[in-house]
Amino acid sequence: MLAVAMGIFLGTIDGSIVNVALPTLVEELHTTFAHVQWVVLGYLLTLASLVLGIGRLGDIIGKKPIYTVGFGLFTLGSVLAGLSPSVGWLIGLRIFQALGAAMVFALGFAIITEAFPPSQRGRALGISGGIVSVGIVVGPTLGGLLIDSLGWRWIFFVNLPVGIIGTYTAARFVPNVPPSGGERFDFPGAAVFFTALLALMLGLTFGQFRGFGDALVLGVIAFAIAALAAFIAIERRVEHPMLDLSLFRNRLLSVNLVTGWASFAAIAGVLILLPFYLENVLGFAPRAVGLLLAAAPLTLGLAAPPSGAISDRVGPRPVVVVGLAVLLAGYVLMSTLDTETGALSYVLVMLPVGLGMGIFQSPNNSAIMGSVPQRRLGVTSGLLTITRITGQLSGIAILGTVWAARVMSYEPTAAEPSVASRGAQVAGLHDTILVVAALVALSLALATWGLVVERREAAEGGSPG
Repeated sequence: MLAVAMGIFLGTIDGSIVNVALPTLVEELHTTFAHVQWVVLGYLLTLASLVLGIGRLGDIIGKKPIYTVGFGLFTLGSVLAGLSPSVGWLIGLRIFQALGAAMVFALGFAIITEAFPPSQRGRALGISGGIVSVGIVVGPTLGGLLIDSLGWRWIFFVNLPVGIIGTYTAARFVPNVPPSGGERFDFPGAAVFFTALLALMLGLTFGQFRGFGDALVLGVIAFAIAALAAFIAIERRVEHPMLDLSLFRNRLLSVNLVTGWASFAAIAGVLILLPFYLENVLGFAPRAVGLLLAAAPLTLGLAAPPSGAISDRVGPRPVVVVGLAVLLAGYVLMSTLDTETGALSYVLVMLPVGLGMGIFQSPNNSAIMGSVPQRRLGVTSGLLTITRITGQLSGIAILGTVWAARVMSYEPTAAEPSVASRGAQVAGLHDTILVVAALVALSLALATWGLVVERREAAEGGSPG
């Protein structure tokens, strides 16, 4: 648990630090909001494209060696990113950093699931969820302090001591569970999946800059859909598929994956906009922005361990429904944010968002990881990571586009959304939050349906599927 927690902490602290630094990077690297987003997007694109293949590789050759090497690469990438002379170099080195992160994130949940019995799985994943929130809380707070005192480069250098300790801890303590053997890596499937997912994510990203009606964007998305169809055809024929498609015959597993994707799309889209709201609209300094952004993650961290433990006793699905209901209430409350919101009011509005995510996340992960055989833990861990990453990337791209378009509709004369008037930026944020609330409401409906199906099948003596 300690070894995996270090990896989770390192990854989440890095992501949350970068979010609070975006306005500073725009100014100090002499770039724009559209370009600086690639510091986040390039990282997420690389993660999303690689984690499934790495997860499958972990099932075949073992999880420990991949996890440990990934820790080292991530640490090296952090140091190099801090030395970047321009936004182009920073984006490139973030991609290198993401290679190591993919090795860590793809296998973390699988290692936990192997190490703990089913009766403790929810609690263990709840603790890991709490570690996520600790990283998210520490990230903005520490990031704001570092930016104010030492400069933005130190938001990457701060990973070095954690990375060194974590790499040693992984090498020393992660159990080297031997794979079942007899399986081969599906290179054609991996290559086609990588191409399909990368094309899809690029299409979503380019759509933000060029518009989703642009011919190039539509062509890239169409290519991604065709590649995905080819991937499914390959997986149906090969003896040892990279992704066992029979997993999706379980309807309740599919519901968990969809609701997980939607929750991360919602929160990622909101979190990338909040630093601009807090700094540009409310006028807070980076140090204060970091402290304020910690409100939701702090609540998440307090709620995740007990919600995981409760799910071990009552089952994950009722807890998932409660979490999504609280999360929806939190986003509805966010529509009250305006140009005069004070620090205390902002914190009170954001607490239900963190509480809802904390209640929802651990039971949802437990339901996913507990529904597959041990020989598929690595690839399922990778699949779980993909839903999180693609959700984040889609949320950033689509909700960022919605916000930018709505701000510019309120103030067409602005050079770009981040320099529009305070009123226009808040109006755009309100419109974006309505989209977020609708997405979470749909997820709540799906989760409620899943709960009804599960209880009906239990009463009939059947198994979910």
